[in-house]
Amino acid sequence: MDAHEELIALADRYWDALLESAPSLATLLGDRRFDDRIEDLSVAAEERQLGRYRALLAEVDALDPETLNAQDRTTRSLLRNELSGAVAHLEWRPVELASDQMTGVHAELLTAAPQLNAPAPENAEKLVLRFRQFGTLLAQAAERFRAGLAAGRTPARIAIERSLNQLDGYLASDLATDPFVTFAGPADWDGESAWRAELAEVAREVIRPAFTAYRNVLRDELLPAARPDDKPGLGWLGEDGADIYRRLLRTHTTLPDLGADEIHQLGLDELGKLRAEYAEVGGRLFGLTDLTEIFARLREDSALRYGDGEEIMVDARRYLAAAQAEMGNWFGRLPRQSCDILPVPEFLAADAPAAYYFPPAADGSRPGAYYVNQHEPKGRNRYETAAVAYHEAIPGHHLQLTIANELDQLPSFQRMSFANTAFVEGWALYTERLADEMGLYPDDLARIGMLAADSWRSCRLVVDTGLHAKGWSRQQAIDFMVANAPVGLDEIRTEVDRYIAMPGQAVAYKVGQQEIRRQRAQAQQRLGAAFDIKAFHDVVLGSGSVSLPVLRELAATL
Repeated sequence: MDAHEELIALADRYWDALLESAPSLATLLGDRRFDDRIEDLSVAAEERQLGRYRALLAEVDALDPETLNAQDRTTRSLLRNELSGAVAHLEWRPVELASDQMTGVHAELLTAAPQLNAPAPENAEKLVLRFRQFGTLLAQAAERFRAGLAAGRTPARIAIERSLNQLDGYLASDLATDPFVTFAGPADWDGESAWRAELAEVAREVIRPAFTAYRNVLRDELLPAARPDDKPGLGWLGEDGADIYRRLLRTHTTLPDLGADEIHQLGLDELGKLRAEYAEVGGRLFGLTDLTEIFARLREDSALRYGDGEEIMVDARRYLAAAQAEMGNWFGRLPRQSCDILPVPEFLAADAPAAYYFPPAADGSRPGAYYVNQHEPKGRNRYETAAVAYHEAIPGHHLQLTIANELDQLPSFQRMSFANTAFVEGWALYTERLADEMGLYPDDLARIGMLAADSWRSCRLVVDTGLHAKGWSRQQAIDFMVANAPVGLDEIRTEVDRYIAMPGQAVAYKVGQQEIRRQRAQAQQRLGAAFDIKAFHDVVLGSGSVSLPVLRELAATL
């Protein structure tokens, strides 16, 4: 093989190794080779996977980048980054702490269930085989949690409480609406009735008992040992926790030299810059320029809340339609796949964020899906919906992730990987401001929602590092966000608990946004009147989801 062929072969071997170890992810991505399998969470499987990744990394390091063309050098850089990141991640045994409401084994199963489908009878039958293995999977998870406790890795109490709430919600739900029973099956299949009956039997006899046993471990073993609300962060786990947090910051920002102190200060600086914008927009909107008064108005004015959940969906659809109509003026490359708007399942809604997104399946069996949370609508703000819609759908996640998925000339890992959080989430946050340039905010109320979202993401830099590196309590984190972001208290509590559950992930948004904006400003300064926003966006989005160091290299080619 020549250097190009060797690189592509290595990329394909990595992707196969990843999907073989994560068969549920493979199914969601539209790769049906592993539909009858389920994740193996044992220590032995983890060690095997580490060995595979280390061996592949050595082969990538041995491949001379000077023998590759520019596109292949980008691929090699990304492949090396993913492999080294995967090794660093697995080395700290993350399964031992995966009992929370965001990254927990149960949470991933329940969140992904509504996205399942079986386009052919073979897939339908294989998924039944997977479901019959839920007991093994969840028992393995419980054993890993016990090993974590034995090593002093106690979870945060609030994360276990939220996990129990999720599990109780699922177990109390009607079997007739169980997402493991009701997902889409093959069209016009004469075996569907018998298959649905078997799914119901498996849900009743296998899945729900497995979740019950798992729930009991969380309630009876993890909850009594969990860290209280005044010690929720990783820093309370001593040097082990500090090491985990350093690794997670590197993983999510893709920047090896960006530390907690620098991130914390960046958040404080960004919050300072927002004050003038609030004064300008608040003056036009409310006749108020004082930040405290603006925040009070946004929190206390009942007219700014929704009356019911359907109003939220109506607004989300309206904003998405406006973005779809305008995106051709700002992007040369457009996604082929559509984006559905769906409600967050009720059994997840109380502990879920305001919205989230699933990209389309690579096999075309499922479009992208923007999930909107309708839980307790009278506590949800009208002014937030536009920015959230642009972040999660178009021109945010749907546009970026779907375009990446459709870059058929690139290796699968480069098109479908979620490894580069700072780019993926940074892009979505960048587009909240871009939407204002595109004329997508209909009024100053929606525009102040954009500022609120920026405040919220800037707070994340301070709060995440405060919790996990500076010893903050949960209440300290809540109080800081109340003082610095005009977000409702219930939403702030949910968000703070998310940061407790997912250390480091939340800082990636603002870090990535700042890098994209920096590269755009540099390109504009370098090119002057020749700068083309479509060309810039196409270069940024033309290599899949990239690390921030690779983004810098790509932007320099303009």
